Amino acid sequence: MAKKEIRTDLWVYDLLKDANIKMDPQGCNIKEIGEALKTASKRGTGNYGYPEYCGVVKDFVIVIEDKPSTDKQAKYDDNGLLDMKVSSITDYALNGAYFYAKHILENSNYKKAIAFGISGDEKHHIIKPIYLDGREYFMDLPEVESFISFNENNIDEYYIREILKEDTDEEKTTAEILKDAKELHEYLRNYGNLSDKDKPLVVSGILLALKEIEYKNFSIDDLIGDKVKTDGSKIYAAIEDNLKRSQVSPETKKDKLLSQFAIIKDTVILNEINGVLGKTPLKYYTEYLYNKL
Repeated sequence: MAKKEIRTDLWVYDLLKDANIKMDPQGCNIKEIGEALKTASKRGTGNYGYPEYCGVVKDFVIVIEDKPSTDKQAKYDDNGLLDMKVSSITDYALNGAYFYAKHILENSNYKKAIAFGISGDEKHHIIKPIYLDGREYFMDLPEVESFISFNENNIDEYYIREILKEDTDEEKTTAEILKDAKELHEYLRNYGNLSDKDKPLVVSGILLALKEIEYKNFSIDDLIGDKVKTDGSKIYAAIEDNLKRSQVSPETKKDKLLSQFAIIKDTVILNEINGVLGKTPLKYYTEYLYNKL
């Protein structure tokens, strides 16, 4: 069993590394949390307790417990709450993670914690987060496939969207764009001959490309209707850059996402200069979305 546990620990470490999150294994080097863990024994002895990984992202305590078998993911009592018996805390990933996170909040000045119970391996696994704020009960959160949403760049947005259940700034921007959806719908149909299923792909692809303006990897002025290096190929390249910047992983997932946007570079009518517009439909759509943003 020890070898399986080590493999699971290393796999979780790789997930954290991919998400650019630094956690301490078997304890925590942050003094206040380290002090709290000195009395966090799962067996209630008052001795030291060691979560698999622990640390802080912004003002969120992150605690991770993992088990090599998905049979040891979580155990609930008759009321549907995590069972806090010693055997459940020691044997089940989510129960242990909850125990450590709750103990840290009760014995430190931190107010927010996200505890992860992880079980299985790279092929077959469960990654389950829960949120605690010092109250008796926890908030159940959807299972995830990576820690990308919990790094310094993304955790505040995750907190607003999944925990506070409010619209993020990005979602509010999208809502504003949708006000102009009827007008954009007509442009997509009239100038691009796009079907209803392809329209969202073109719009979302352009929005991703526009994010690269900030990094000087994309410019609307470069969309000149060139027949060799088409407008679509330039937008597609910017989409690829943005997916890399967002650290989408694993690689197969990123490739699958990127392939959906191939319509932008492969659809001839989108990349030809339109006589009415005096530019390619892709440039027209890009300017439209940029101005509305």
